[in-house]
Amino acid sequence: MTKLIERLTTAFKLTEDLVDSLSDDALKLSLGDLPSNTIGEQIWCMVGARESYQQAIIHSEWSGFSCSLTDVSSHSSVSDSLKNSSESCIDYIQSIEPNSIQTDFLFLLLEHEIQHHGQLIRYVYGNKLPFPDSWKDRYTV
Repeated sequence: MTKLIERLTTAFKLTEDLVDSLSDDALKLSLGDLPSNTIGEQIWCMVGARESYQQAIIHSEWSGFSCSLTDVSSHSSVSDSLKNSSESCIDYIQSIEPNSIQTDFLFLLLEHEIQHHGQLIRYVYGNKLPFPDSWKDRYTV
């Protein structure tokens, strides 16, 4: 379980590093003419997943998706929501000994976060934005 928490913490930190490197304007970018949402809306999904999976872990069952992030184009709002959802989730899972259902939800959360990393790589490349050093090291971008 320690390794899983370590991987989640690393994934959450990578997401924060990327957002810290973006401007308010970058959060509004999409993939142009391709069907896509904005970078900020990608982050909204990540925050919502963290919050929703945490509730699923607490209750050992899926309770539905919800997200407290309302302003996806404000860097401070996005950054604060990422940090708050990360701290809340990690603090909670460190305080329990997860059962098998909770462990499954933890893996699903990690998979979701990493899936968005792949999507965000495409957004960063597609908009010719720079990657933070942590992403260059982790993903060789």
